[in-house]
Amino acid sequence: MAATHNIELIKTLEQLLTGGHAHATFDDAVKGLPAELRGVVPEGMPYSIWQLVDHIRITQWDILEFSRNPKHESPSWPEGYWPKETAPASETAWKKCLAQIKSDLQEFIDLLKDPHADLYKPFAHGDGQHLLREALLIADHTSYHTGEIIVLRRLLGTWKS
Repeated sequence: MAATHNIELIKTLEQLLTGGHAHATFDDAVKGLPAELRGVVPEGMPYSIWQLVDHIRITQWDILEFSRNPKHESPSWPEGYWPKETAPASETAWKKCLAQIKSDLQEFIDLLKDPHADLYKPFAHGDGQHLLREALLIADHTSYHTGEIIVLRRLLGTWKS
């Protein structure tokens, strides 16, 4: 019975991490964004869409590495999690960032699906974190900032809902 529950939980976590059942997905939020708007910081806002996207990449990468590598050292907070540049250096940098978000997410999902993974066992190198908590953290963090990307797109007049 426990194995069946774990399979269903992992399936549900994967849907949470990739689905967007109750809202737009990260992919939806960045799809079709004009290149010239990636680095625009709307009046009254503290960051650009690029800064949000790269922040998602950095944070998700950090959670992935923390979850699989006991020797991983996280960037310093907050400066290590936020890019200083408001725009990507190039189209290649933009695409590389999006590709890393996608590949790191898949690698994290693979951790969840590992038959030897214990979703509830605290990491020996943490202070109570476990794989389930980190999955929820990635989903929550990405969802929060995806909403901000959509707000910025609305402010920039480039969101069609």
